[in-house]
Amino acid sequence: MIMRDTDRALVQAATAVAKLRCRSDNHTVAAAARTTDGRVFSGVNVYHFTGGPCAEVVAIGAAATAGAGPLEVIVAVGDRGRGVIPPCGRCRQVLLDYFPSIKVIVGPPDGLRAVPVADLLPETYVWADQQVEVPAAPRTGVWPMPVVPGSRQAAED
Repeated sequence: MIMRDTDRALVQAATAVAKLRCRSDNHTVAAAARTTDGRVFSGVNVYHFTGGPCAEVVAIGAAATAGAGPLEVIVAVGDRGRGVIPPCGRCRQVLLDYFPSIKVIVGPPDGLRAVPVADLLPETYVWADQQVEVPAAPRTGVWPMPVVPGSRQAAED
């Protein structure tokens, strides 16, 4: 796919965030995502030995927090001038599940391209296909108590 000027600007935005905010071992990757209406949201990874979130997921969260609409394009950039880096497998799956038509900027510096996320996940697992149809519980205004097989309801006080 051909890189548009807006895609190159997104790479520049992620690069600027990486230079400004990725200055420790806790934050080594920055991401920038553009919505279909042209707004840009960024984020950095939050490294933690328990598997903290990647920059792409943080950018998705930033967009969701702002009430943004669908994301159209996303890119991740490494610290210390590493340039564009492809999303990990978990991020690829999250991107596909939340934004099936999103494009991801990947490739070497002289061959960057925006590709559909589905191209990065051939023969992919489809989360929606695994969801079981469960009748909606009536809304009562209180949190429902889980039903544990073999248990009985506690007596009212």
